[in-house]
Amino acid sequence: MRGTIQIHEVFAGSLEGNPLQDPSTRTTPVYLPPDYANGQGRFPVVYFLHGFTGSGVQWLNASAFTANVPQRLDALIAAGTVPPCIGVFIDGFTALGGSQWINSEGIGRYRDYVARDIVNWVDRTFRTLPRGASRGLVGKSSGGYGALVVSRYHPDIFSHIAVHSADAGFEYCYLHELPQAAGPLLKAGGVEPWYREFRQRVAATKMKGEDHAVINMIAMAAAYSPKKSEPMGLELPIDINNGRLKIDVWNRWLVHDPVRFVPKQVDIYKRLKSLFIDCGTRDEFNLRWGTRLLAEEFRAANLDFVHEEFEDGHMGVNYRFERSLAYLVPRLERV
Repeated sequence: MRGTIQIHEVFAGSLEGNPLQDPSTRTTPVYLPPDYANGQGRFPVVYFLHGFTGSGVQWLNASAFTANVPQRLDALIAAGTVPPCIGVFIDGFTALGGSQWINSEGIGRYRDYVARDIVNWVDRTFRTLPRGASRGLVGKSSGGYGALVVSRYHPDIFSHIAVHSADAGFEYCYLHELPQAAGPLLKAGGVEPWYREFRQRVAATKMKGEDHAVINMIAMAAAYSPKKSEPMGLELPIDINNGRLKIDVWNRWLVHDPVRFVPKQVDIYKRLKSLFIDCGTRDEFNLRWGTRLLAEEFRAANLDFVHEEFEDGHMGVNYRFERSLAYLVPRLERV
């Protein structure tokens, strides 16, 4: 790698006193391009949002025979495919596995954390170009969802977004998992006893195959349907005793579905200077269809955007960041 990685501990006031008592100081890797140390110039910044159960330092994970995302960004710069930029890998892990990067009474103010705390810290700490036209926001899975949500509220802070395999089309990506999660919760006696046993077991061993659907539903409920009077401060959209869908709760989830909110606020996305979306044709969470529905809305609104599909699934597709970064980074303003 020609550039350098720095690891910083970043305090986020937005996360202080969060309901899950997760830390308000987060470990944040920052990629600095080779040119950074040799001059006084300023650089655009790309911010990265990880998926569910991910973390900031997870972006640095090494895998056999392939490169991680910072290495891919570095290689693109070295090859001259993209101009130099700073990369910031934000940590949004929570006690439930993730935050969806939204402000939630059940999890905390993670959208504020991204748009306010992290951006302000980066602009104070590094030689950046402190304006939206010089900032990109890139995410995968729940991080792709986060890019859609954060830019929805802060299009002037992040003018360029790339959305990989985002949670969208909730009937397709979440609904089928609800009965899968209800069984283990019923057997455990509810959300709280299941979660206690889960945390003890995974600390001692590892997650089981059936755990993902359960912890995913709990985390999504904390994000989309928080309710302080309910166990763990969240309301499930399914009755675990009989499998009946709770329509009122499920409708609260649907309010947060990009397939629902993008058409209502498409004029906000028209303010973006770059928009890239993609998904694999074999995505295991059925996210291809939500992505296609979003593309239809953007196309109907005459947005200038890129929509791509690729022959692969949801996992192990870091190579797709090369495509989005090659599109997005050259479009960041540099003066």
